Amino acid sequence: MPTSYIFSSESVTEGHPDKVCDTISDSIVDACFEKDPKSRVACETMVKDNLVVLGGEITTASEFDYREVVKAAITEIGYTNDDCKFNAANFFFLNGLGQQSPDIAQGVDEGAAADKTTDEQGAGDQGIMFGYAVNETEGLMPAPVYYSHKLGRALTELRKSGKHTWLRPDSKTQVSLEYDADHKPKRITAVVVSTQHSAEITTPEIREILKKDLIQAELPGELLTEETEYLINPTGLFIIGGPEGDCGLTGRKIIVDTYGGMGRHGGGAFSGKDPSKVDRSAAYMCRYVAKNIVAAGLAHRCELQVAYAIGHPYPVSVHVDTFGTNEVDEAKIVAAVKEVFSFKPAEIIKQLNLLRPIFKHTTNYGHFGREDNTDALTWEKKDKVEALKSAAGA
Repeated sequence: MPTSYIFSSESVTEGHPDKVCDTISDSIVDACFEKDPKSRVACETMVKDNLVVLGGEITTASEFDYREVVKAAITEIGYTNDDCKFNAANFFFLNGLGQQSPDIAQGVDEGAAADKTTDEQGAGDQGIMFGYAVNETEGLMPAPVYYSHKLGRALTELRKSGKHTWLRPDSKTQVSLEYDADHKPKRITAVVVSTQHSAEITTPEIREILKKDLIQAELPGELLTEETEYLINPTGLFIIGGPEGDCGLTGRKIIVDTYGGMGRHGGGAFSGKDPSKVDRSAAYMCRYVAKNIVAAGLAHRCELQVAYAIGHPYPVSVHVDTFGTNEVDEAKIVAAVKEVFSFKPAEIIKQLNLLRPIFKHTTNYGHFGREDNTDALTWEKKDKVEALKSAAGA
């Protein structure tokens, strides 16, 4: 067994083409939920150059101007500079949204379960969802993705605050971290930052500024060493970015959205979906459970898996893995989880209070590990710690 290993994770800012799409799609979800908490939404977005295309299925009583919602999202991201071809002031818009199939609705709506043996709300689709937590960072997230997101948020703040007016919205960050044989973070071996910028600044200036104002300001000094490699805009110029530089699609950053590859992923994307879709709501629930298990001290690391059948109100499996880090018997942890939490779709929605226009708050810098808005991101609360301890006899 190796004495140490290096693990890398990345993040992208809200101006990345795929995240532009996620932001627009989640803005549409919120617009639906503003007046209709029973909305069914599956909104996909594509962007390229100055074209925005919506597709998918929506059934809602809410009425709003879809183009205005898209424009507001693009404006908030920050594509308002004349030197960017993708611009909130001037974009082409195509709306290809339809309505949800009644064949799906008959198994998902409350009182219409597919097997007709229950009046409970069924899962919006079959699938498997994972949740993960580890006690190596304040947010109980894997350190590489946690610090990558931290850099991304700080980079956006440098741009939006006006401190560095040459910054543009499209950026990516990446952190490589060495772990010791006991899976403890040891040191950061490499940091990669690539950011779109205006033509008025040189690459050497960008590298000097971001090393000081971003990386060294945001990452723990004890993890940065003389051997840490800094790769800032390694290709040189990055003036053409965003949807002008690359086509964007909703749901293409699922590893960025979750655990940076450290925890497993069931394959379903989050953005653009209402909470009847277990791809989103059950993944949030799994994170909620895993985080509370670790916060309760029942394990140092925990991964939870649930699986569903479309239209069926009960999960077909619930699995807990603590990777040998459990402080109490794993069977007791599983029993405590089943006592404290319910994994039925309707109960997940109720426990996490998901029938609200909160989804735009989740889109960027990870759906997990953030404690900046726990009123919206309810799955990040650690409010079941005592209940789990009691149920597990800890």
